[in-house]
Amino acid sequence: MITSTCKNLTFATIEAGAGLKRALELGQAGIIREVTDSGIKGRGGAGFPSGVKWNLCAAAKDPQKYIVCNADEGEPGTFKDRIILTTYAGLVFEGMTIAAAAVNAPKGILYLRGEYTYLREQLEAELQALRDDGKLGENACGKKGFTFDIEIRMGSGAYVCGEETALIESLEGHRGEPRNRPPYPVNTGFDGHPTAVNNVETLAWISCILNKGSDWFRQHGTEKSTGLKLFSVSGDCDMPGVYELPLGITVDQLLAEVGGSNAKAVQIGGASGRCVPGSQFDRKIAYEDIPTGGSVIVFGPGRDMLDVAQNFLEFMVEESCGQCTPCRYGNPTLLEGVEMLRNGRCSAGYLKELVSLGESVQISSKCGLGQSSANAFLSIIEHFKEEIMGRTVDAV
Repeated sequence: MITSTCKNLTFATIEAGAGLKRALELGQAGIIREVTDSGIKGRGGAGFPSGVKWNLCAAAKDPQKYIVCNADEGEPGTFKDRIILTTYAGLVFEGMTIAAAAVNAPKGILYLRGEYTYLREQLEAELQALRDDGKLGENACGKKGFTFDIEIRMGSGAYVCGEETALIESLEGHRGEPRNRPPYPVNTGFDGHPTAVNNVETLAWISCILNKGSDWFRQHGTEKSTGLKLFSVSGDCDMPGVYELPLGITVDQLLAEVGGSNAKAVQIGGASGRCVPGSQFDRKIAYEDIPTGGSVIVFGPGRDMLDVAQNFLEFMVEESCGQCTPCRYGNPTLLEGVEMLRNGRCSAGYLKELVSLGESVQISSKCGLGQSSANAFLSIIEHFKEEIMGRTVDAV
């Protein structure tokens, strides 16, 4: 259920094209400096500084570069990018154009989640309107020598393609699997050329930053987690929906906003995130404490936390690309352990071995998604062990 909470967004106050006009006046170095000064980090969850990424891509010695918008919103509990693309796609395309001017890229690609196929016609129409208005194509925005256009490519519903190198593999027509790094996409990305991959929300905020200035953005959030953030809130709360809140807000403060003050736990970051118990609701949602790409799932007092762990592990087992052993074999073993716990056949000793296995998955999986695949299980065991161990026959 998406409520009216998604309507009062800063994006609605931004004058179309104003950020892009200022960006072209600032020039390549000026754009990167403004983005860097804002402190904005990737809003897809990884939290890499956008200004650093653009600077590295701009410095690459290759005339063919790409801007890729990651619209493969596959994290369970996340739907804020869908809202942005439905209502504020112009800001995203403007952000892509600003990025192109910053790194000198003639080509942009929006990689759209397969389940969002119904949005494609609307997005293609917006792109054509931009071309007709001279905002895309040769001499884009009336700037001589600036050529930039955007095409839409469809994903096929693979969770792993939310990881930027797996996304690039998919764009190239290959199976979506993460690449070894280095080299990094900013040097060797799509078709071997420098590529800057940014999330939908990141690009929309960059349009706002170029419009309102980096100082405006830094007024919100914390020193290490600047700016505002969109949160997709669902689960056991009175007012689920998309909320715009400053980074650094505590879990308690967020729950008060959404009507979830009686929550037992909150899963922050989706299936790859962490389960925060009530005793830790004073913690901050920020890159330096509890990071998130935007998913917030509220669990009320009646929720069985073993059910929650099983649900997330089933998702991870289903969505693993299977490329590396820790993720391919580790998560099914953890899932078997959950079933043993449910049937009262898991001893405390074996549960300890499962925790050790989960920690091995975290440190030895190839990509960020594999490394975070055991997070939910481990955090639920850590914070709700008494509830879960109550089912075992050998709790010694």
